[in-house]
Amino acid sequence: MNEDDEVLNTNGEDNQDLDHVVVLTDENGVDTQFEFLDLVECDGREYVILLPVETADDGEVVIFRIEQNGEDETYVGVETEEEAAKVFAVFKEKAKDDFNFVD
Repeated sequence: MNEDDEVLNTNGEDNQDLDHVVVLTDENGVDTQFEFLDLVECDGREYVILLPVETADDGEVVIFRIEQNGEDETYVGVETEEEAAKVFAVFKEKAKDDFNFVD
C-alpha cells in the first residue's frame, strides 16, 4: 500500500454500482478511472478522496492534494504518511455513516 492509500470496506459493492466516476491522466498519458468519494479540507488545504474503479473491491482509496495552477487544478499525491493519515482521519469522521472503515 502506498503512503497515500488508505482502506475502507465497500461492503462488497460491485464496481458497476459506482457513480461519480472521473478519469485522471498521469504524466505518462495513462488514464485511470476513479470514483470520487469526497473533498475534504485539512490544515487549510483541500484534498480529494478517490477510489480506483479497477480495484474498488480492495477498498484502498487514494488521497490527492488539490493545487491551483491559474484556472487549472492539479491533483498531487500526498507527500508523507503523516499527511495521508491526517487527511484520512478527517475523511473517516466526515463519512463514518457512509462506509465501514477497516482499521
